[in-house]
Amino acid sequence: IDPAKIEEAITPRTRAILATHVYGNPCDVKAIAGIAAKHGLKVIYDGAHAFGTRYENKSLFAYGDITTASFHATKLFHTIEGGAVTCTDPDVLKTMAYMRNFGHETPEEFACVGINGKNCEFHAAMGLLNLNYIGAILEDRKKSSLYYDSQLVNLKAGRITVRQGVTYNYSYYPVIFPGEVELLRAQEQLNKNNIFPRRYFKPSLNNLNYVDRRATPVSEDIVGRVMCLPLFYGITRQEIDFICRILLRAQKY
Repeated sequence: IDPAKIEEAITPRTRAILATHVYGNPCDVKAIAGIAAKHGLKVIYDGAHAFGTRYENKSLFAYGDITTASFHATKLFHTIEGGAVTCTDPDVLKTMAYMRNFGHETPEEFACVGINGKNCEFHAAMGLLNLNYIGAILEDRKKSSLYYDSQLVNLKAGRITVRQGVTYNYSYYPVIFPGEVELLRAQEQLNKNNIFPRRYFKPSLNNLNYVDRRATPVSEDIVGRVMCLPLFYGITRQEIDFICRILLRAQKY
């Protein structure tokens, strides 16, 4: 999100700023905090990709009023399914505790409307086990990402720019092609070799058939050109070499 464009979008009805740490790369949390303070707004972050990323030696989950985290099986830390919400206000924490458990105050009294938002013990057990390996997972993903960098020096595609002062979690390895034609050519060659990268994010959310259609030119441009290459704990150098050879060959023909 571009902080320079936030203020012009604020109206008397605005209550909060909602921003996403895309691919685990932090938003400009300082600028957003300043805007929020100026206008008396709350800040909510989508931190689904942010586990393990630190900004100025603090977890990204420490910024903003509320941050949501995803622990889905595709994330670098997971509990098979589920997630978490972090916050800085004890009263908000109490309210969320009610909301995730049907709003129960006692078995017969209710504090508010709620849902069944609890994780089960099996999810918790999986998460506790995975925490034992998170250091190795983060280090392995970093090494694999840097190896991709070294092998794709000649690939005509952009990379994300990680914000200064960040200890990055290397949760994804997105590449941004000059245009969709180049992306589709690369995707076709990878698929022919049983490699199936994800066009993450696609489609642009403003094009979903159940939302009011609004122009979002930056998003619409990027979703046509960005693709995440395979990146997972244990991916081998040989596998990365194979992927990179296909990408470099695809851009020649």
